[in-house]
Amino acid sequence: MRPIICFCFIFLCFVVASSAQINPLRVFEQGSDTTETEFQVVRIKDVKLKYVTRGAKLTDPRTVLNRIKPLQKKYKRFVPKSFWTKVNKFGLNINEVAFVNWNAGGDNSVSAMANMNFSRNYKFRYLNWKNELRLRYGLNAQEGRQLRKTDDQIRLSSTIGFRKDTITNWYYSVKANFNTQFSNGYKYPNRTTPISRFMAPGYLFLGAGTSYIPEGKKFNLYISPITQKATFVLDEELSNQGVFGVDSGEHLFMEIGFLVTNSWEKEVLKNVFMNHRISLYTDYLLSFGNVDVDWELSFNLKVNKYINANIGTHVIFDDDIKFDEVADADGNVIDPGIPRIQFKQLLGVGLNYAF
Repeated sequence: MRPIICFCFIFLCFVVASSAQINPLRVFEQGSDTTETEFQVVRIKDVKLKYVTRGAKLTDPRTVLNRIKPLQKKYKRFVPKSFWTKVNKFGLNINEVAFVNWNAGGDNSVSAMANMNFSRNYKFRYLNWKNELRLRYGLNAQEGRQLRKTDDQIRLSSTIGFRKDTITNWYYSVKANFNTQFSNGYKYPNRTTPISRFMAPGYLFLGAGTSYIPEGKKFNLYISPITQKATFVLDEELSNQGVFGVDSGEHLFMEIGFLVTNSWEKEVLKNVFMNHRISLYTDYLLSFGNVDVDWELSFNLKVNKYINANIGTHVIFDDDIKFDEVADADGNVIDPGIPRIQFKQLLGVGLNYAF
């Protein structure tokens, strides 16, 4: 009995299924524009979603013009990244002392020193190119005496380094340094006979070696086993005296030697910046082991963006610069003198502007 009932139920389902018709969804409707009787265009009506996907923005793409507001902020144009970094700094330090009915005594005086620092540095992957120009000039005016020079310097340096990969901090480098001064130098109070002039002396260092430049630090160590040092004395009077190592009547003195330079900038305390630069040079042929020293150390105390105070020292020892020269009544040099350590100390408060 049960097989007969099951058979009848299956047969009934088959009959109902064969006679059924499939109705189209309501979201589809037949379009009025047709191209052929066999082909019809079907459109989909806009159907509001019951469940909105997270993050979907149900906004009307049509913009209402009366809701548009002008830009209140000027947007900067896109500037592609440059591998050049530049520094332009100008500083002016002024010291002044004035007395009115001062029982302890003293002379009114004003001192001013201007300095400028320009640098253009390029660094990308294997290549590092550093260029720097430093200019300094200082004057002192004191009551009862003429204007005097307190500082004078022109220093230009350029170093090109190339490394074999981007991991190492050692570069194969070529370096050039040039030093001289702006105006005449005197041994005060004598103001008639200059002891130095522009390009008398002038120093040019040109050599090749290796540099250690760690990433992210303002530290540079340069070691050159082959460096040519040229000393220029372009003033005829000073050249005839044979000063700064040149022979009498000559304008150029050449040396080949070993050069080590190091520069380091670091914030040792909050708003206290240390700037260290040293140069050590010895000649292979004439005086090997006798080291010429040029060392500058300064501390910059930053008050704000425009006002700072600085204290610094500068030490020079050059075997070719003699002191205590002895001459006879006719001007003939009896004793050329001996080299001495040159020391200068600076202290000032002034303005600093970067542009």
